[in-house]
Amino acid sequence: MHTDIARPERFTYPFAYEPHALCRVAAEEVQAYIAGHAEIREDADRGKMFGVLVVEPVGPQAGGQLAFLAAYSGLLAGRNDWEYFVPPVFDAQQPDGYFKTREREISLTTPVTPLIAKKMSQDLQLWLFHQYRMLNARGERRDLVELWQAYYDKPRLRRKFPLPPGGTGDCCAPKLLQYAYDHRLRPVCMAEFWWGQPTRTELRQHLNYYPACRGKCKPILTWMLQGLDVDPDPESLGFARLEPETVYEDDSIVVINKPSGMLSTPGRIEEYSVETVMRRRYPEAVIGHRLDMGTSGLLIVAKSLDVYRPLQEQFVRHEVRKRYTAVLDTGCNLSRKDCPPKGTISLPLRLDPMNRPRQMVDTEHGKRAVTDYEFLSDNRVELWPQTGRTHQLRVHCAHPDGLARPIAGDELYGTQGERLMLHAAEIWFRHPVTGAPMHLSSLPPF
Repeated sequence: MHTDIARPERFTYPFAYEPHALCRVAAEEVQAYIAGHAEIREDADRGKMFGVLVVEPVGPQAGGQLAFLAAYSGLLAGRNDWEYFVPPVFDAQQPDGYFKTREREISLTTPVTPLIAKKMSQDLQLWLFHQYRMLNARGERRDLVELWQAYYDKPRLRRKFPLPPGGTGDCCAPKLLQYAYDHRLRPVCMAEFWWGQPTRTELRQHLNYYPACRGKCKPILTWMLQGLDVDPDPESLGFARLEPETVYEDDSIVVINKPSGMLSTPGRIEEYSVETVMRRRYPEAVIGHRLDMGTSGLLIVAKSLDVYRPLQEQFVRHEVRKRYTAVLDTGCNLSRKDCPPKGTISLPLRLDPMNRPRQMVDTEHGKRAVTDYEFLSDNRVELWPQTGRTHQLRVHCAHPDGLARPIAGDELYGTQGERLMLHAAEIWFRHPVTGAPMHLSSLPPF
């Protein structure tokens, strides 16, 4: 890489980052390569994660010249040996290798003795995990089973996550770091981007950058990054101390206008939230419902548990009505031609355990999620949720079977922006003490 761009002070924290300029230069070269190779592009166009790792040689004769490595997640056009990209940590695809030979034996055994075949398959998967011996920056090695069990060392977590899921170790980041360590290359910075169409399970946008997956990669990368000076987790640095605006208040409830960028309740790391602010004013306050951190708008707060209970019953019985205003991303316009100006989206949702907190559509195991919508203009839409699933509106907008256009500023399902352009604009409910009908509204700040 011939560039005057300054190196970063520390290596990339892979689970929340803004791509360094060096990574953007490297990614552009990889994207040009993909575009120029028909067989690779044909498969990548269906949707594939790629990664780049900027490196420099280690040692007195290194000279400080930067280079970059490229990788793809899993297989690409059925292969894991494209010469432009780093190889897998362990090659299980060799036709005459132990893994493929054993797979064929299991296929022949399954119709005859399915229970024996199942045990053979489990043993083969365990054998495969032991072949992935992951390096860290100190030159130490651990196989996937060892590092997985070291990461989930508490008995409760060990029972929940006894072994890695299939495909662990084949994502971009572990492949890139493993190759760098094996070839005495010092990692400088790293980024991953999506190429191609969003799929029904991966609501990602073409050429957008995304963090490493937490489900498969967090235990591995926690090990592999040991010995590197890594950027801190941005969440550990805290958030701006925003203040909610009071829209309505009486002796029993407060309705506030939550600003974008403020948690509704305390998070995994950050304590400051609407709930903590309200409890400073009213020690027994309870949040009646939640809005995503990036979503602004109306939020009901009960001043005591006795008030909260009848309020919560209204949510359980779906008696509370809410209207949201959203601006859709014009840069990711993948709308279906038959998408009517108003209608209903019904796509069941569940947590994607490999990519928390992302949600995914699952028609078999997902929970019912229904949203009415009406376009006000080409990119502004009103959303009326009939159910209250996590990220429901965001997924229903972004999904190919929904509006097929993510909400602007949605870094999980679309493109990062100044803020998530989603606002809880109106709410209807009964007062939890008096029973009087309540209707409150808040103009969107966009």
